[in-house]
Amino acid sequence: MAQRVAQNMAQGIVITGAGSGIGRACAQAFLGAGWRVALVGRREANLRETANADANALIVPFDVADPGAVDAGFASITDNWGRIDALFNNAGIFNKGAPIDEIAVDDWLALCGVNISGMFLCARAAFGQMRRQSPQGGRIINNGSISAHVPRPGSAPYTMSKHAATGLTKSLSLDGRPFGIACGQIDVGNAMTDMAAPMATGVTQANGDTAPEAVMDVEHVASTVLHMASLPPDANVQFVTVMATAMPYIGRG
Repeated sequence: MAQRVAQNMAQGIVITGAGSGIGRACAQAFLGAGWRVALVGRREANLRETANADANALIVPFDVADPGAVDAGFASITDNWGRIDALFNNAGIFNKGAPIDEIAVDDWLALCGVNISGMFLCARAAFGQMRRQSPQGGRIINNGSISAHVPRPGSAPYTMSKHAATGLTKSLSLDGRPFGIACGQIDVGNAMTDMAAPMATGVTQANGDTAPEAVMDVEHVASTVLHMASLPPDANVQFVTVMATAMPYIGRG
């Protein structure tokens, strides 16, 4: 009965890292478009601030790097909705820039826990539900980065993690075909969030200089993710790059 009721309701998307930045902007865009949104993050207060008491928002606080918490969180979402139509695999962190031999192993492991293991665990949970539900299928959108293509100086951990995201996107796109599960990736460059704020004041360039970079409104990312998720099942945006027009990407390095 839960699944039959859910099919007559708005589509539902799970958004990780929904307490701030790109995740918050995307969650609010989906809520504004009438979607049901499960907001995932470690800080419940931040998730509630994102939701702004919207009736279509489901607050599900958990750490994406914790396997048991991920399974329990996705089970709770499914219990509420009966199905999961989409996942925006967005949660991510970065380390302070440094040569690889100056990066503490604990910092590397912490980043891997969120950016690689967390993305894998959430994709695994969503894929499993999408495969089991009726009607079968759904869509997974991974948040890559410009760093999935070209690195910044001193960014080995983050750059490795974003190349891993691309590998996951390609694998899920292949493995999801028999089950109607589409997977795509958005690679974002210099969207104005708290995380990206230093870009506007000055960051290290490939030649060693420090210079400010162009930034764009994060709403452009949100509208792109909403477009990707709103496509019919027979269409998919495999990879898309959304970036500030004048940022150093083409020619970087």
